[in-house]
Amino acid sequence: MLHQASTTDTPPAEVAAQDDHVRMIFGILEGEQEADLLLRNLNILDVHSETVYPGTLLVHGERIIALNPDESIVRFRETFEGEGLYAIPGLIDAHLHFESQLAHPAAFGEAIVPSGTTTVFGETLDFASAAGAEAVDAARALFADHDRLPYRLYAFAPGKKTSTEVTEAMLAMDPVIGLGELAHLSYMTGNADDFRKSALGRANAGVVNCHWGVTALSDTLLNYMPAIGVDNNHDVWNEDDIEKSIRYGLNTQIKFGVGSPEVIRTMLRAIVKRRWPAENFQLCADNISVDRVLRQGHIDWVISLAIEMGMPPIKAIKMGTLYAARSFHRDRDLGSLSPGRFADIVLTDSLSRINPRYVFKGGKLVAKDRRLLEPVGIDYSVLAKEPRPGLGDLRAEQLDLAPIEVSDDGTQAKVLLFDVYGRGHLKFAQEIWVPFRDGAVVPEYEGAQLNRISIVQRYADGARHIVNGLFKGVSIDRGAVSTFWPAPSAYFVVVGADSAEMCGNLKQLDGLVGGCVVTEDGDVKAVLPLDFYGVMADMDLAGLVEATRSIDDALAKLGNHNEGEPVVNKLLTLFISLDRFGFMK
Repeated sequence: MLHQASTTDTPPAEVAAQDDHVRMIFGILEGEQEADLLLRNLNILDVHSETVYPGTLLVHGERIIALNPDESIVRFRETFEGEGLYAIPGLIDAHLHFESQLAHPAAFGEAIVPSGTTTVFGETLDFASAAGAEAVDAARALFADHDRLPYRLYAFAPGKKTSTEVTEAMLAMDPVIGLGELAHLSYMTGNADDFRKSALGRANAGVVNCHWGVTALSDTLLNYMPAIGVDNNHDVWNEDDIEKSIRYGLNTQIKFGVGSPEVIRTMLRAIVKRRWPAENFQLCADNISVDRVLRQGHIDWVISLAIEMGMPPIKAIKMGTLYAARSFHRDRDLGSLSPGRFADIVLTDSLSRINPRYVFKGGKLVAKDRRLLEPVGIDYSVLAKEPRPGLGDLRAEQLDLAPIEVSDDGTQAKVLLFDVYGRGHLKFAQEIWVPFRDGAVVPEYEGAQLNRISIVQRYADGARHIVNGLFKGVSIDRGAVSTFWPAPSAYFVVVGADSAEMCGNLKQLDGLVGGCVVTEDGDVKAVLPLDFYGVMADMDLAGLVEATRSIDDALAKLGNHNEGEPVVNKLLTLFISLDRFGFMK
C-alpha cells in the first residue's frame, strides 16, 4: 500500500512557509509586491487547448504566476521582449543514461540546453555499477550541485547492475524520484534482487521505469512489468513493439539516440501511419553523444523530424513536453506554460521546425541562439580515479580468431559476427561461415572485408575470459581501436586486423582508468581518457568534443569511413548487448 502523508504529518514550519507563499502571490497580482520578470510580445503555445495566442507571461520565484497580467496593476523588476516569437514549454528528455554521453552533468548541459532541453530524466545505473563499493558516495558527489545546472535533473536509482543496498540508499537522495529501468531478462527466472528492487521502488511511491524486453519474453510474462506498477517503457524498436507497449498501458518512450539512424524514422512512421494518439508517447535519447547533439540537435531535432514525417506540430511538441512531464507525474511543475509551472520556456521562430532562439530555466535566460550564456563551473574532479591495470599477462595469440567449426571439406570456418547496429532490428551476434585457407580464418563475408573484434575481460581470476569474432561497424586497413566499459563487468573491446597490434593497443588503454585509444604500429594516434570510474570524462564540452573527434580523425587516416555517432559512442553501445546476450561474465 502506498503511503500518503496526512495534513497532521506536515511540520508547522512548512505550513508557515506555504502561508507566506500564497500571500506573496496574491500581493504580486494585486500590485502590492514586485514580480521578477515579465515576458512580452509572445505567441504562446497552450498545450492544453492546442492553440496559440498572443500574450505575456509573468514570472516570480522560478515559476509562471500569471498569463496576460494587467500591466496597469502588476509590478516587475525586469522585462524581456519576445519579438513575436513562439513560446513553447522547455523540452524534456524522458529517458537518458546519464553516463552514456561520456560528459559529466555540467558539460552535458553545455550541449543540450542551447537545443531547448530544460529537463532530463536520467538513469545512473552504469555510473553506480562502475563505482562499485563507492557507488553511494559517488552518486552524492555527482548530484551535489544539480540545482546549479542550467537544466532540471530528475534521476533514478539503479533497477539493475548494482546491489539492493545501493539502490535503497540512492532512492533516498535528491534529485532521485524513483526506480530506474529493471532488468528484463533476470525476472524471467524470479531473480530475488529484482523482486527486492521492485519492492523498494513501490514502497518509496516513486516512478518505476522498465526495459520491457518485448522481443525476449512470452506474452504471459509481458504482463509482469505493468502489473507491478511500472510507469514507462523505452524498449521499442518497431511498429509491433509499439503496439504491444501501448496496449499494455505503458507510457512509451520513442528513442532516437541509439542503433541505426533509421530506427527513429521507423517508429515515427508507425505512429503516423497507425494514427495512435500522441498522448501515449514521450521522446528520449536513451544513449546519445554530445557531438551528435551539437551537429544535429536533441529533443528539438526529433520533434522537427516527427513533424516532417506527418505529425501535427502541436502533437509532436506535446510528446517532448506535456506528455513527458505527465508520464512522470510532474505535469504540475513541467510541460506547459501555465500558472504554477516552472518558467522553463523556449522561444522559437517556428512551430514546424523548432529553432531555439532563447531558452529560459526558471525564468532565467540560460541560452541564446544555440549558445549557453554562462559557464556552469561545477567541479567534479573528486570523481577522478587512478588507473588499475589488469592485462599484464595478456598475450597476442589469445586474440587470434579460431573457428567454432570447420566445414567437412576444410574450405570454410564458422565464426561469430558482431554488428554495431545489431540491437533491436538486426541480430547483434550470429554464427556465419567464412573462407578458411591455410589453417586460418579469412575475414570476408558477403563480399566485404571485415575487421576482427576481441572482447577481453580486464581482471581475471584464473583463465581470462576472451571472445573473438568478426565485426561490422568499424573498417580500418591497419592499426587498432579499443574501448573499455566497467559496468556491470570490466571488459575491453578491441577492433583491428592483427593480434599483436590489438594486444598492444589494449595494453595502452589498460594504463588508463578507461576510455578509447587508437594505435598504428604500436604508436598512440588518439586517446580519449574517461577518468570518472571509466565512464565519464573530466573535461568541459569543448575538450570532450575535441577528444572524441580526434578518435574519428585518427581512424579515418586508417581507412575508416564513419557516419552518425562518433566511433567511441558506437563501440560503447556494444557493451549493452554484450552483457544482455551473455558475452561477459
